[in-house]
Amino acid sequence: MESEHIQGAGNKTAGKIKEKVGQATDNKSLEAKGKAQNAKGHAQDAIGDAKDAVE
Repeated sequence: MESEHIQGAGNKTAGKIKEKVGQATDNKSLEAKGKAQNAKGHAQDAIGDAKDAVE
């Protein structure tokens, strides 16, 4: 497993948590930051998949 996959999983998890806490507390800024971090995690997974395909 590439480091991108590990980092991606961490960012997706942290992003989901931030998003849910933001929703629960009606904190739109935190919710948006969580969505952005989740998206970053998905992008990191895609980069890891591309690297795996090349190898």
